Amino acid sequence: MSTENLPQSPEQPARKPRVALVFGGRSSEHGISMVTAGAVLSAIDRTKYDVLPIGITREGRWVLTADAPERMAITDRRTPEVGDLAEATDGGVLLPVDPANREVVYSEPGSVPKALGEVDVVFPMLHGPYGEDGTLQGLLELSGVPYVGSGVLASAVGQDKEYMKRVFTSFGLKVGPYLVIRPREWKQDESAARKRIVEFAGEHGWPLFVKPARAGSSIGITKVDDLSGLDEAIATAQVHDPKILVEAALRGRELEVGVLEFEDGPRASVPAEIPPAGTHAYYDFEAKYIDSTPGIVPAPLTGQETAEIQALAVDAFEAASCEGLVRADFFLTEDGDFVINEINTMPGFTPISMYPQMWQATGVSYPDLIDRLIQAALNRSTGLR
Repeated sequence: MSTENLPQSPEQPARKPRVALVFGGRSSEHGISMVTAGAVLSAIDRTKYDVLPIGITREGRWVLTADAPERMAITDRRTPEVGDLAEATDGGVLLPVDPANREVVYSEPGSVPKALGEVDVVFPMLHGPYGEDGTLQGLLELSGVPYVGSGVLASAVGQDKEYMKRVFTSFGLKVGPYLVIRPREWKQDESAARKRIVEFAGEHGWPLFVKPARAGSSIGITKVDDLSGLDEAIATAQVHDPKILVEAALRGRELEVGVLEFEDGPRASVPAEIPPAGTHAYYDFEAKYIDSTPGIVPAPLTGQETAEIQALAVDAFEAASCEGLVRADFFLTEDGDFVINEINTMPGFTPISMYPQMWQATGVSYPDLIDRLIQAALNRSTGLR
C-alpha cells in the first residue's frame, strides 16, 4: 500500500546539546569558582546550548542552583557561596554511573527521584582540590560523560606543583629552585624540616615563597622576607594543604600565555605581562580578584621572545598531556631565561581574567572561546585516548 498520500508526522527539531555547568566545590577556591561560572552562564550561547547549573557546596553536596549569574559576582570584597543559590536545602543531584545512561537525577529525602534529562557534556568550572585535580574527571570518565578540559592525569599533575615541576624538568623545561615538605616529614620532625628550609634560604637567599603544594588562586601563599616570618607562613600554607612547597624568589618579569586546543593541535595566545603588584607584596589573591590588578595584553616582548614563550607554553601543555585549555605562567629572568612557574588546567575564566583576555587579543572572543571548548569536549571520547 502506498504511503504517499498519508499524513506525515512533522520532523522533531534537533535537541540542543545540554551542558551541565559544575561549580563551587570543597576547596578554598569555592568562591572564585562561582565567579568564573557566573561569567560563563552570562556568555554561553543559549540558542545553541541548554544549560543546567549544578553547584557543589563546601560540604560536597551537589545541588541545583538558580540560573542567576548576577548573584555570582564578588560583592563588597566577598565571594559568593553555592548555598545562597541552592534551590533546596536538602535535595541533591546525582550523576549517572552507567556509561549507557547520561540522565541526571534529582533526589530529596522521602520523595521519588526526579529525572532531569540527559547531559551531553559537563563544563567543570571548579578550581583546586576535589574538582580541578582529576577527582571529578575520574568520576566523569566512569560515567562516560564528555567534559571540558584535561583528563585525570593532566589535571592531577597540574594541581600538584611538586609533580608538575618534576614533569617539566623531565621534558627539559626550566623551573626555579624549590623544596617540598611532606606532611609525614613535618609530623615526624618539625625542627629537621624547618632546618631544611633555612638551609634552602641560605643557598638561594631571602625572600622565599611558602605555598600549599596543591592549591591555586594564590590562596595560602606567603612571601617570607626573613626567618621571623617562616613559622607563620608554614602554618598558613598548611591550612590549605598538609604538603607545602617552598620556592626561591625569581627576579624578572612575570608573564602568562594561554594555550587552546584547535582541530590541528594546541596553539598559544599572545602573551600577557603581570605588572609589579604596587601596594601588594606580590600578585596575590587580593591583587588578582579583589582589586583586579590589570595585566598588560599583549606583553611588550620582542618577536623572538614572543615566539619562544609561546613554544614553551605549548611544550608544557604537551608535557603534562593536557587537553582543551591551559594557562602557562612564566618568569623572564634578568639573565634572559624563560622559567616556567606553573600551569593551570582550569584558569580563572571571567572576561577580565587573563586567559580570556589573552585569547580576545589573539582573535578569539569570550563567547567563541566557550563554544570552542564545549565543541572540543563533545567531539572527544571518554576513556583511553
